[in-house]
Amino acid sequence: MTEPTAADQPRSIFAPEVRATSVGLLILITLIAFESMAVSAALPTAARDLHGLGSYGWAFTGFLIASVVGMVAAGEQTDRRGPAAPLTAGLIAFVAGLLLAGSATTMVQLIAGRVVQGLGGGLMITAAYVVIGEAFADSLRPKLFAAISSAWVLPSLLGPVISGLLSQHASWRWVFLGLVPFSVAGGLLLLPELRAMARRSAQAGMAAAPRRSGRLGHAVAVALGIAALEYTAQHPSLLLVALAVAGIALMVWGLRPLLPPGTVRVAPGVSAPIALRGLLAGSLFGVEALVPLSLTVQHGYSATAAGLPLTASGVTWAFGSWWQGRAVEHDGTRRRVVLIRTGFGCIAFAAAAMTVVALQATPGWLAYPAWTVAGLGAGLAMASLGVLLLRFTTDETRGSDSAALQLSDATAGALTTGLAGMVVAAAARGTISHTTAFITQDLVMCVVAGLGVMLAARARPRVAAEHAAPAIDRLRA
Repeated sequence: MTEPTAADQPRSIFAPEVRATSVGLLILITLIAFESMAVSAALPTAARDLHGLGSYGWAFTGFLIASVVGMVAAGEQTDRRGPAAPLTAGLIAFVAGLLLAGSATTMVQLIAGRVVQGLGGGLMITAAYVVIGEAFADSLRPKLFAAISSAWVLPSLLGPVISGLLSQHASWRWVFLGLVPFSVAGGLLLLPELRAMARRSAQAGMAAAPRRSGRLGHAVAVALGIAALEYTAQHPSLLLVALAVAGIALMVWGLRPLLPPGTVRVAPGVSAPIALRGLLAGSLFGVEALVPLSLTVQHGYSATAAGLPLTASGVTWAFGSWWQGRAVEHDGTRRRVVLIRTGFGCIAFAAAAMTVVALQATPGWLAYPAWTVAGLGAGLAMASLGVLLLRFTTDETRGSDSAALQLSDATAGALTTGLAGMVVAAAARGTISHTTAFITQDLVMCVVAGLGVMLAARARPRVAAEHAAPAIDRLRA
């Protein structure tokens, strides 16, 4: 798709030409965020009401498995036919899942609703990236990513509170059913742009694009691998180590054809943002999983006080994303690399600080400024990686590359949070102390974030890297 000239481009994501698309995307992202944050507070009540506490964990695992499959399916279809059909199907599935879960009379039905929701969410999040790539000029994408990050803040702050109040004073069912009209409204706002994209896709003959066989099978393998790690983390024991190893093997086998060549090497071009996104999500969530527990176990904080650092990080995340989206004269790759390196540096600093907080002799309040810095770093780097992905990808592979970005995020997060669950389980058994468990996890994540700092320079166009190699060789000579 050829971008319009600079004079024809809208200067704001709320300019008349793109306003409906922007608002529709933000509504859908806010709904996904609210459901992600609010459901944790509502599910315990729902599980007790439906006599299904024994199956409680599957409400989360089922959502996660289905979302991975949805991401890959959306990537495949958007490359062949454009994002209109996957986004529409994702919206329908998401609404159907809300209705199914909200009307559940058994725990099986509730889990089924969560699975359908996960499929819809996976379809929508990948297709949304493609919509951003097609409907918005490169100069507007940083601003839109900033707005999307901000769309997570209110759900992070209010989602659990609203969900808890509804569950306590009305019904947990409204946590699901209350989102249906907003989902429909977001879809209607996107409808004009989706129709335009469908016409462009038909004119471009995208249906003739080759089908890459076996991708869904590999996506299922990744999803099952993540599920195995999640289950091992929730029910840790020496007997389940084999299950964790099998899960990692499934993930590795499944990811090979789903990630662009060179992802493991962090090769310049589209592979680098995808690889760096995994390092970012892994290091961030690997520490975050233990922040409240560390404050509770090591310093005796209440659940509310221990959760406040996560709330503060949500605010600074939005600020960091806004900062990267500011209009500047030269928003080139070099600036994006600086933002990414700074983001990784902030997370490495926060992880190192949390190793100090893990010591009982250290004041626990140090976690508050530390994790505030982590949120800032995540906002700077996460949005910048999304901007570079859409800048480096092509019309033919935008869907699969967007899916790969989401997969990198999900699998790396599953690996590091699974590791966190294992070290905590070892501490619970008395194999190691809680202090050792927290320090070990935080130090490992500090190293992962430090690796991101060192590799950030690879987030540059492949052609530029190829041109740079002969020059480096001449200098060495």
